[in-house]
Amino acid sequence: MQRNWVKWLIVLGSGLLIALIPRPDGVTREAWTLLAIFVATIIGSIVQPMTGSAMVLLGVIATAVFGALPIEKSLSGYADKFVWLVLAAFFISRAMIKTGLGHRIALIFVRLIGRRTLGLGYSLVFTDFILASFIPSTGARSGGIILPIARSISETYDSRPDDGTAGKLGRFLMTMLYQCEVILCATFLTGQASNVIIAGFAAKQANVDLNYSIWFISAIVPALISLTVIPLMVYRFFPPEIKETPNAVKFAHDEIVKLGPLSRQEKILLAVFIVVVILWITAKLHGIDATVIALLGIAFLLGTRVLEWSDVLDEKRAWEVFIWYGGLLMMAAALGETNLPKLFADGMAGMTTGWPWPAALLVLALVYFYAAYGFASITAHATAMFIPFLAVTIAIGAPAGLAVLMLTYFSNLSAGLTHYGTTPAPIYFGTGYVKQGNWWTIGLIASILNILIWSTVGVGWWKILGWW
Repeated sequence: MQRNWVKWLIVLGSGLLIALIPRPDGVTREAWTLLAIFVATIIGSIVQPMTGSAMVLLGVIATAVFGALPIEKSLSGYADKFVWLVLAAFFISRAMIKTGLGHRIALIFVRLIGRRTLGLGYSLVFTDFILASFIPSTGARSGGIILPIARSISETYDSRPDDGTAGKLGRFLMTMLYQCEVILCATFLTGQASNVIIAGFAAKQANVDLNYSIWFISAIVPALISLTVIPLMVYRFFPPEIKETPNAVKFAHDEIVKLGPLSRQEKILLAVFIVVVILWITAKLHGIDATVIALLGIAFLLGTRVLEWSDVLDEKRAWEVFIWYGGLLMMAAALGETNLPKLFADGMAGMTTGWPWPAALLVLALVYFYAAYGFASITAHATAMFIPFLAVTIAIGAPAGLAVLMLTYFSNLSAGLTHYGTTPAPIYFGTGYVKQGNWWTIGLIASILNILIWSTVGVGWWKILGWW
């Protein structure tokens, strides 16, 4: 209880500190109050005297109570189509776990290429790649599908976290899977839930449309290179003692036999998955909004009883995300409509006066990337820093498309630095196979490689695509 009071003092103190600082010229009282509430909400989401969603709801209420925004504006984030897209995608992930289709897909890949340790790791990454194309819940993908299989196979080879056998297999798998997870977060709009918030920022602040297909096409080339290089790096620095895993193939085969043929629900879900992803990718051709497509998919799953209404109501994580993403999206967007980001951009741009914009962009992007050490989630990092850093990079003369893409993908890739960077981090770290020092070391090495790949190959690819 005492520690919780300390957390509340930190939250309230951060808001009061901003509120008591004299307002810069040209900044309204409402805008400054909104900034104070936003800072307190972000701090609250990090230290969490209450759950993150509860803290954001309190922040939304505070914007109306203290007159920072009219109540209609305070609640407007919950009408945003991106928030509903995330909600629908969470329900699809519920169906994936409920029917067992995700588990079956993982086992099929393990059976195909899991004979060697590196192939076993890639088989689980391939599964995650498929699931990330429409499931934004990294916790559901990792905690519900990928991790249980990886842990079962590790224990099959007598690799456990607490008896000195972690290095046989489990340490390699946990490290590799997480570092690839953050790459997959960057690969798809649905890679992790706050990507839709980032897409909203890009649209509103820089008039850059990051729809599903544009996001994926822009990411796929550097992502594939990272997904090839990073596992090899982990294999080099954390080499597993066991190099071949034929028992994994047998394990997968036996599990698939137990599952039997595809059930009716699995067939329906597989068809819905294929149709939804195809419609998302071809949105430019038919013009149907991505959120409408996702909601239609949910309607079909409900109509065919693959999902029951009770499943929708029981998906607590989805409703938590709905509350705190809708609130954060509203507050960040409202701040973006004030002149505060411009003031920040002008101040930061002054520090790089006379620099060529490529050099200034690189330095600012690196500051943005490694600032992730101070945040406990991609969402907190992006909502606090994306808009002001985007304003700065554009102010120094960087092309808007290039600045948006670099900050967008760095928002996700930077989560690999720590064991708290995003939802799956504490899940994998919590297995106990990897010590914190080793985790951070691999995270730092992976960050350098990812930055090199995405700032060279990625930038060149975006030039070919005409983004800058």
